[in-house]
Formats: sequence, structure tokens, C-alpha cells
Amino acid sequence: MIYDVVIIGSGPGGYVGAIRAAQLGLKTAIIEKYSTLGGTCLNVGCIPSKALLDSSEHYHQLQNSFGEHGIVAEKISLDLARMIRRKGEVVKQTCDGVTFLMKKNKIDVFTGHASFNDATHIKVVSDDKKETILETRKVIIATGSKPITPAAMGYDKQRVITSTEALNITTLPKNMVIIGAGVIGLELGSVFARLGTKVDVIEYMDRILPGMDMDGSKELMRSLKKLGITFHLNHEVLSVKGDANKALVTFKARGDVSENKSIETEYCLIAIGRRPYTEGLGLEKTNVKLDEKGRINVNEHLLTDEPNIYAIGDVIKGAMLAHKAEEEGIYVAESIAGQQPHIDYNLIPGVVYTWPEFASVGKTEETLKNENIPYKIGKFPIRALGRARASGDTEGMIKVLAHKDTDEVLGVHMLSARAADMIMEAVTLMEFRGAAEDMARISHPHPTYTEAVREAALGATDNRPLHI
Repeated sequence: MIYDVVIIGSGPGGYVGAIRAAQLGLKTAIIEKYSTLGGTCLNVGCIPSKALLDSSEHYHQLQNSFGEHGIVAEKISLDLARMIRRKGEVVKQTCDGVTFLMKKNKIDVFTGHASFNDATHIKVVSDDKKETILETRKVIIATGSKPITPAAMGYDKQRVITSTEALNITTLPKNMVIIGAGVIGLELGSVFARLGTKVDVIEYMDRILPGMDMDGSKELMRSLKKLGITFHLNHEVLSVKGDANKALVTFKARGDVSENKSIETEYCLIAIGRRPYTEGLGLEKTNVKLDEKGRINVNEHLLTDEPNIYAIGDVIKGAMLAHKAEEEGIYVAESIAGQQPHIDYNLIPGVVYTWPEFASVGKTEETLKNENIPYKIGKFPIRALGRARASGDTEGMIKVLAHKDTDEVLGVHMLSARAADMIMEAVTLMEFRGAAEDMARISHPHPTYTEAVREAALGATDNRPLHI
């Protein structure tokens, strides 16, 4: 059998691309190294982390804020093992759903390690060493990424861990050091801090969430400090040494010649980023090339230097986001089918699932300044909303950035409860190149958090917010 498309990797990019290819009438196969479909996102990333974020937020609210609502619990206890089991149940249901979708769309699934024999033949080796050769006209590489674990950080999967192991801790640690103040570090730091772990975050840069809106990052850090998280910004980690019971983290302030600092901790979580996963693919048997960061080189159509091989998601340049990979999977499938799809990378939103949530789309102030684009700002504090006061979630703000001359919305940044869902209003409007005035003139239901979006847009339009 000759396939029209073979996809290597079953994460969001791979399985969504496979579904779209099958919908378009292409004979499609997907290869997954592990026994369950869904890749990092569904198994050890997006889905399990959000399950724990929700569970930990419920526990934190019960302990700290339910009393204000007249809800009083005489005895509160934490069953972390049960919380982890629930997370596992959510993961299984989600991955089983992907398996169902493969069957529904008549996509052939092969389990094992994939490698190229040449550009049109792929060898799949199963755990029992059985080999299968697939012949295909087109290939999509969607193998994702793995956590970066420098040798100096002593990654041992026991006391020095990554997000993969952190998602399966069943006994609450008294303390934890997190290296890296990016999305993964802050989300998992939130989980454990809410449950009662003393969390220290060490970040090489002088701010959290580099690349996201500065105002939102500062407000989020203030919120996380209230959870008890301690931040060591502008610090570098020198070494991490783990043993059976603890880890010793040695670090110092950048540029400081004084004595080194150290923290003894039950766990050290390495969260300094991820790297493309391309090992063992046999790319040397093709014309596929890698860049200096180990990412697969692709052109504007996501095509590699091999004319029938595409690459998407975390293995190529750009934000390592599940929904970015999905869009690319759809794009490639439709391209192979002869359509003319389009992706606007500037309008792929990013979300940090702390509480409050931090969501952004478009350009930041820093980017606009660097690109010499004239802009105006509208900001509105969440605490001014009646809906926020009613629910007790008053932290955060909405910021709208619009072109100073044309009023086109260039960026929207939200730190708020439910920001992960509200950001789509901005994405939709910006897809149609709408203006801040358009956003301001849309009727927003009262009382809702979305009213803050309108108020911020009013501020950007002609500095006339209504409720401050």
C-alpha cells in the first residue's frame, strides 16, 4: 500500500493534520512512538497540567476565599494522590478520544519508532522489534519537543525533574525550586504553591515571562508572590546535585562576585524551555536540514529541503504552542490537497494558565517601540468591574494597543480571570483588521469580564473609558 501522507508524531499538530488530510480524501497513516496518541500536550503537557491547575485552584479557594462567600468547611484535607488519579483519568479520556477520531476518519495508526530509509520510505520499529516499511508520497514530521536539561543541572528524574515527572508527584513536597520563570515553570509553581509547597523560582532574566507584555508580567508576579512564591530574578544556576532524598541548587546573582547561594529542596524542577525532538529519525538519509538550534528548516509553505517532506510544530521555528502546531497541520494537509491555506503567525494567541490567567495576541509595547510603529494605549483595571467584585477575582488588567494614526488594533494583553477565553474576542477582531473603535462600539453583556475589553478599547480610541 502506498499512502498519500504519512505523519510522524501524534501530538496536536500530527493528529489534527491527519484528520484534515483524511477529510480531504488522502490515504493517511500516522506513526506514534508511544502506546497512547496525543503527544506531549495530551499526555504530559497541556491537558494534565490544566487538570492539576483547576484542582489546585479549587483547593486554594476552599482554604482562602470561600469563607467570604459564606461557605465554611470545618475540616479541609488534601488527597494529592487522588488529584493525580483524576488527572490521569482526564488524560486517558482525551487520548482515547484521539484514538476514536483516527478510527472514525479511517487513518491507519502504527506504533513504534519511525525513521527514514529514504524520502518516500519510512521504517517503523515496534517495541517487540517488529519492522514495518511504509511507502508514501508525502511526509509530515510532527515529532514535537523535549525539555532542555543541561548536564550541570543533574537531571535524574527522581529529585531533579522536568514537568513530565512533576505531574506525577503523589506526596506533597514541603519545598521545591523551579529553574525558569516561563510558562511551564509558573504554571506548575502555581499548582504546588496553592497546595502548600514553599516554591522558589530562579530566573536568568530580570523579569518573568520574557517576550510577553511587561505590565501584565509585573502584575502577575505580584499575584504569584501572594501565593508565597519567592522569585530570584537575574540569577544564574551554577549546579544542581540530587540524591535519594533531596536536591541542592547552587546559584548566584548575575555579575555578582560575592559568595554563591544555595537552597536544599525536596525537588528541583527544570523548566528552562524545550528543544526540538529529531533524534533517530534518519534525516541524514534525506535532504532535510537542521538549523543551529536543531530545528528543521522549512520554507514559507512548511516544506523542507526535501520536496515531499514537511515539518510542523515544535520541530520548526516559532512558538511551541499546541494550537500553532494544529494550524500548521491543517495548513500542510490543505496544501498537499491543492488548496491555498493561510496562517497569520502574529495572531496566534499565547496563554499562561495561572490564576489570574495571562493571555496575549499581537504585538507588545516593546516590539512596537523596536519597530518604530506609532501606537496608543488603553488600559482598564479588572477591579473596576462589577462582575469581578461579585466573584472576588479582582486582580489584573486589560491593555489594548492600537495604531496611533489608523486606530487598527495591534496587540491585546489580558491579565484576568477567564482571560484564556476572552482573548478570542481580540483575535477575531484583529483577523479582520478591526480598529479600537470597532471593539469599543460592540455591545458587551453586563455584568461580565469582557466589559473590561471594551473599556480598554475606549481608552485607546480617545481616552474615554466609562467606569474609571
